[in-house]
Amino acid sequence: MTSTTLRAVTLLGATMAMGLAAGTFVLFAHTIMPGLRATDDRTFVAAFQQIDRAIINPWFMITAFLGALVFTIGATVANRGTTALVWIIAALVLYLVAFVITIAVNVPLNDAIEAAGDPAHIDVTQVREQFNESSWATWNLTRALLTTAAFGLLTWALVLFGRSTG
Repeated sequence: MTSTTLRAVTLLGATMAMGLAAGTFVLFAHTIMPGLRATDDRTFVAAFQQIDRAIINPWFMITAFLGALVFTIGATVANRGTTALVWIIAALVLYLVAFVITIAVNVPLNDAIEAAGDPAHIDVTQVREQFNESSWATWNLTRALLTTAAFGLLTWALVLFGRSTG
């Protein structure tokens, strides 16, 4: 594989994976969480538990969540010395912040609601209050903004890459 091909593949992979990650966080921000907010406590807890179980799958983990990180790191390495590098690094920094927020804030809240147990056998009102829905949604919106900006930066990096090879 030539260095130009490697630069193209890693940058395209980073852009696509970042778009998938951004899309996931944006979908939670404007659809899933507002929809869940309107439900009763039992429905909220049961639905959130099921969504959390469903999202931990190879498709999401490999193509979006970890894929955005791995491909963007790969694009950073492969594109050293190019005009696109600064934009790729900026995207990587934004994604690293979103990644840390996910691990430090959203995942622990997800784990806590999951660990609460079967909604038919717990105090769902207490579990929902302890979940801190507004905090989860605020930090998710932050992730959505960061990854959307990172996607835009990687898209611009693709434009610069195209200009340099055209």
